[in-house]
Amino acid sequence: MNDLPEIIRQISIISIPVLLAITLHEAAHGFVANKLGDPTAKHLGRLTLNPIAHIDIFGTILIPIFLFISTGFVIGYAKPVPVNFANLRHPKRDMVYVAGAGPGVNLLLALACGILFRVILYFFPAHTLSSSSQFGNGLTASILVPLLLMLIAGVKWNVLLALFNMIPIPPLDGGRVMVGLLPDAQSRFLSQLEPFGFLIVMFLVFMNPFGIMSHIFHPLLQGITTGILGVRI
Repeated sequence: MNDLPEIIRQISIISIPVLLAITLHEAAHGFVANKLGDPTAKHLGRLTLNPIAHIDIFGTILIPIFLFISTGFVIGYAKPVPVNFANLRHPKRDMVYVAGAGPGVNLLLALACGILFRVILYFFPAHTLSSSSQFGNGLTASILVPLLLMLIAGVKWNVLLALFNMIPIPPLDGGRVMVGLLPDAQSRFLSQLEPFGFLIVMFLVFMNPFGIMSHIFHPLLQGITTGILGVRI
């Protein structure tokens, strides 16, 4: 229980960036689908920036908090935005745009957080974020330090969501993008993996075969995050 205050502090820092990342990710899928001919998400009230519409009580809140407290590792999910691909004007092609919209928005959010992070550090130079002394004492430090930590979290979590969702295994977004891009025979084969997709992804994440996560995913995550922030976190 000695770590409880630190756990609460970390959750308070990441909660807003994570909710914003998830909300815009899911809303982007529905928005693009609606523009391309499928109003399913619109009719179900999913074209909204209200996070309540996209939160799954277990996948978005309870499971991530439990994993964060018990292991320090976080994985979760939101309510998938329903898309009827048959309604799209060009189903196979438009699937690519609908699936790619979520990760695309996450990358844009990461860039926005990174730009604001750099602007703040430009006006308030600092060698480290572990001390508030570089921001001066009092009100300035009490505002800027939490804001900078939230911006760092915004970059990290948005990049993580974008990369994770672009793993080319359906039903992840990357899998749907590949289904839309591949020739018909290969597309059909990949789409048949969807019922087993979640199990395959869990195997990759937790078993790390051939070092896929440790030697490819995590270095890529670190590299993109560092590139956006301009500092290694």
